[in-house]
Amino acid sequence: MIAEDSVLLREGLTGIFTRFGCEVVAAVGSADELLRAIARDLPDVVVVDVRMPPSFHDEGLRAAIRLRGEHPRLGILLLSQFVEAAAAGELLEAGTRGVGYLLKDRIGAISQFVEAVREVAAGGTVIDPDVVHQLLVHHRAHDPLNALSPREREVLALVAEGRSNSAIAQRLYVSEAAVAKHVTGVYTKLNLGPDADDHRRVLAALTFLRSR
Repeated sequence: MIAEDSVLLREGLTGIFTRFGCEVVAAVGSADELLRAIARDLPDVVVVDVRMPPSFHDEGLRAAIRLRGEHPRLGILLLSQFVEAAAAGELLEAGTRGVGYLLKDRIGAISQFVEAVREVAAGGTVIDPDVVHQLLVHHRAHDPLNALSPREREVLALVAEGRSNSAIAQRLYVSEAAVAKHVTGVYTKLNLGPDADDHRRVLAALTFLRSR
């Protein structure tokens, strides 16, 4: 199934898939039409433009995420004119099985594009190299650990291993008071105030593990 607002691209994709022996059960021009078509005939994979009518912002992405929740085994390949790391990240957060994100420029390599669609339909993951790069850059730019000093990172890594302040002090050959100061600094920079609902030490450790 194809969801693409550009008539020329939609017809072109339909022709490409047909030529390579793939059945196109529907080709629609909006996210709403896509959801209605899916309700009538669930395909193996859907190719969706990220930006679709009426606002051309993220209607295609929102529809894809909804479909991922309703049909976990449905393959979803997002197409985009530009690298949109945030959109790719949102889709991948919903699961990496049967997911793809490619720039429209890649369609020029027709056989590779069709192969990518088949890979996603079979449950694989296909992500454009440029998108992978931007995801890594986006992750580094938004990593909460960026605010920590090298010593604070070192202390936090040991906290995440479950070590006490005393054990950390012995490991780093510093005083417990110094370790306590670094731990407090970590709490402050990670915005883990004393009124946090959960134990700050646990929350700090989870933040470290997630960033890894």
